[in-house]
Amino acid sequence: MDKTEDFQQLENLATEQLPVPKNKLHDWTHFAGLYAAEHVAATEFVIGATFVALGAKTNDILLGLLIGNILAVLSWTLITSPIAVDTRLSLYTYLNKVAGDSMTKLYNWANVIIFTVISAAMVTVSATAVRFAFDIPAQLNWYPTNLWFILIVFGVGIVVVSIAIYGFNAVSEFSGICAPWLFVMFTSGALVLLPALSLDVLGKTLPSDWNDFIAIGNQSIWTGINSNGQPGIGLVEVIGFAWAANTITHFGLIDMALLRFAKKKIYGLATSTGMMFGHYVAWIAAGIMGAGAAVILGKTIVELDPGDVAYYALGWSGFVIVIVAGWTTAITNLYRAGLAAQAIFHRHSRKKTTLTVGMVTVGVACFPFVFSQILPLLTYAGLLVVPVGGIVFAEHQIFPKIGFTRYWSSYRDLKFSTPAIASWGLGLLFGFGLNALNVMSFFYLFIPTWIFTIMVYTFLASRYGAKNKYPEAEEKEKLRNEKIARFQEHQAAREPETIKDGSVVSKVLKNVAILALVITLVLAGITMFGSSDEKAYIENREIFYTYGFICTLLYFITAYGALLRKKQKNIN
Repeated sequence: MDKTEDFQQLENLATEQLPVPKNKLHDWTHFAGLYAAEHVAATEFVIGATFVALGAKTNDILLGLLIGNILAVLSWTLITSPIAVDTRLSLYTYLNKVAGDSMTKLYNWANVIIFTVISAAMVTVSATAVRFAFDIPAQLNWYPTNLWFILIVFGVGIVVVSIAIYGFNAVSEFSGICAPWLFVMFTSGALVLLPALSLDVLGKTLPSDWNDFIAIGNQSIWTGINSNGQPGIGLVEVIGFAWAANTITHFGLIDMALLRFAKKKIYGLATSTGMMFGHYVAWIAAGIMGAGAAVILGKTIVELDPGDVAYYALGWSGFVIVIVAGWTTAITNLYRAGLAAQAIFHRHSRKKTTLTVGMVTVGVACFPFVFSQILPLLTYAGLLVVPVGGIVFAEHQIFPKIGFTRYWSSYRDLKFSTPAIASWGLGLLFGFGLNALNVMSFFYLFIPTWIFTIMVYTFLASRYGAKNKYPEAEEKEKLRNEKIARFQEHQAAREPETIKDGSVVSKVLKNVAILALVITLVLAGITMFGSSDEKAYIENREIFYTYGFICTLLYFITAYGALLRKKQKNIN
């Protein structure tokens, strides 16, 4: 029997149903760029205002966000990454091995809906920025009231869908271009608008020391008083908010879909680019930008939307950052939604399922209410999927240590796993029950819910066959994995070798892109540190608006040009 006949069954399977082959694995830089771009998103403008509305204090923000985001990075590194790298499978495929078809389909449908709505919300945000540029009326109802707004949504959505359907590499490449620029723009926005706050609070353009900065924060940004005039949240709540913001992806294990491409488990630490720069720096910067824009406009920060904040912080570059930040998050979540859909309709390719889900996403994005409800959605979505993450964690990490058989449900060929479905249901009842009883802060409910589900699943699985041994089935699984490895080696041997682009033109393009970012930061620094009075500040701010936008255009042209040259070399 030749190799083609030997591998025919595997060739008929979709790529996403098999472990990621060795030749498709990526270094930590891919994940650093991916997470940086995804977590420096248009929602950061909203979350920046949320901390103000919740009445956090400046010191609690600075320390609490640091601790909470470090805990989030450790969650990816210690919980998600090890399972993803061990199995090289997405959660959707892995879950089918431990919970059977029935629960997997139910769970995948839940994820398709969750990630479709999140992606749609980000498309709506990007379209809102374009709306500002073309002076289209604000969409304040739950439904669209302007035909041009709908057309803009479709235009923005087509870009998102076009990138997402090409898979992980396309998502990673797009994120890799956007991430450095997003870092620079959020930092620049804070530098540009801090003098406006300093003038309002201190009567001078530049805080003299750390105490002056804290005074600006306490009086003009994070005052400790919420939107109802009551004392706001404290340090513990801020830590919980930052940690819980991404429970759907780390404790819930959704990001197995991304981290299965990592060469090493330690690459989970690459999520720190998203957490430390994205959530820590960007949330703080968004608060400063929002408060500064509010001072300029004579409004409160909670009355502003991302377009207002971004424009007064960055000028025309502000419109670009809202669009790009919305795109990067929308693309990654649409990729996840496409994977979940492909796991349901496994006879169709991921491209087809992503395209179908993408069209639905664009339709949903036409309704502005989606974005206004994004934060409650993220919070409840996290609590919804955490029990499933607990089930998979128990199966993969705990069962081998206590003498249980991993994949026992698959070995018994169960299509309906009572322990898994019952544990998920009981976990939901437990988590939302604690919420209804107001036993503890909502931000920390995922922890007892996760632990409770692990205990319940371990107990129920022990009663349904997890304690038993299945030597024949385990040997068959081992042989199948060996065959898959040989098949993937056979496939890799037929792929063209990657050629490193070291041409002078490409180096020039990359250096010009870096220079554009450096000039942008220098201009922002001059606006903050080189403005002796209000008149000089306004002049420097206008200079930043103009040349910062030129640098934005220059960066994307040169960075994309360098990427095209690299891809062209590998095609040839």
